[in-house]
Amino acid sequence: MSFWSDNDTTAVLPKRQFRWVMNMGGVPQWIVKKVNKPAFSVSEGKHVYLNHTFYYPGRVEYEKISVTLVDPAAPDATAIMWDILKKSGYRLPTSQTDLYTLNKQDGSTALGNVQITQIDGIGKVQERISLKNPWIAGVKFGELDYESDNLLDLTLEIRYDFVSIDAITDSTWKTAATVGALTSETTTGVNVTSEGDPLKDVRGE
Repeated sequence: MSFWSDNDTTAVLPKRQFRWVMNMGGVPQWIVKKVNKPAFSVSEGKHVYLNHTFYYPGRVEYEKISVTLVDPAAPDATAIMWDILKKSGYRLPTSQTDLYTLNKQDGSTALGNVQITQIDGIGKVQERISLKNPWIAGVKFGELDYESDNLLDLTLEIRYDFVSIDAITDSTWKTAATVGALTSETTTGVNVTSEGDPLKDVRGE
């Protein structure tokens, strides 16, 4: 039997694009429609000598992630985003004595723990990505159109400092439905930060 088969318990099973859930503070999992996984780039420095150029790696910089939500009447995703913005330090200009402004601590606290959890066909965790110090960098509340009967979506961008990745190899992990973003359970999976090699322990090196 092929090593890549759902019928073989020893097979190498592929991760699937539709098998995932996302946890954000105050946002129900089921209204999240789409998210792009984190990406990073490495800057470079160069040294030129005669007709030769030598390159050296510089700093790691992470890109924002984009999240698409459906906007139901209840829970109201627009109201949730507005509440997160206010909790991040935003105030309407109604008083000259109110000196409160947006700040990173309140922004990260308002958004809460942000995790993207990929699962297998029976709901067990395959991989979990945690965004560290995340805050909302922008929100678009969607587009209204008399000629469309589509569901109303909103999109938000999230900025963060870095990520940590848990590559799960232990079959005793609980399903994603019972492992929420706000729990602090000890796991036996392979914990790999973004500074390491996420496949090193999996390969047995």
